[in-house]
Amino acid sequence: MGYQLLASGGDVVRASSPRSAEIRAAALDLFTRLGYEATTMADLGAAVGMRGPSLYKHVASKQDVLVEIMTGTMEALLAAHRSAVASTDDPVERLRRATEAHVRYHARHRQEAFVGNRELRSLVQPHRDRVLGLRAEYERCFRELIEAGAQAGHFTVGSASLASFAILDLGMGLAAWYREDGELTEDAVVWQYSQFALRIVGLR
Repeated sequence: MGYQLLASGGDVVRASSPRSAEIRAAALDLFTRLGYEATTMADLGAAVGMRGPSLYKHVASKQDVLVEIMTGTMEALLAAHRSAVASTDDPVERLRRATEAHVRYHARHRQEAFVGNRELRSLVQPHRDRVLGLRAEYERCFRELIEAGAQAGHFTVGSASLASFAILDLGMGLAAWYREDGELTEDAVVWQYSQFALRIVGLR
């Protein structure tokens, strides 16, 4: 991934760098451990072995890196969702697969989930609205799956919106406790959480 910079007119454009992945990973670790506000560009430079002038050749500010992390996370979730539901029209199977993709992403990208939830407050405009828009789009994807299943008679749920937020919380909550070396495997957690999701929507 390259970094996202604000162009004239407020559009976001990508600028690639050979060291962008290394800088992003270092920033993600620092934002997780120290928080965005406490992290300095000097901290980031030290983490990747670069002094100020060299670092600024790759990224203009830590805000740019935060934008890349948060928009990249939401774009990855949306792409995983679309891929998961693309090969079936069955409402139950679509929701199950979407939940599995959601949970699996959060199991594998716990730092992104943590930073994405905590540091929304640190985004400046128009980036905050961009991320909020992507979040709303992602929630809408789940809500529409639930509504389709209810209309087809598969789900009994009073509020599709409430159910969609509850399912999304499954993944976000998992990011706080899941560990690869824990008692449960990733596949076991993903399967169980998909069953939780179907219970949330009242699968008949």
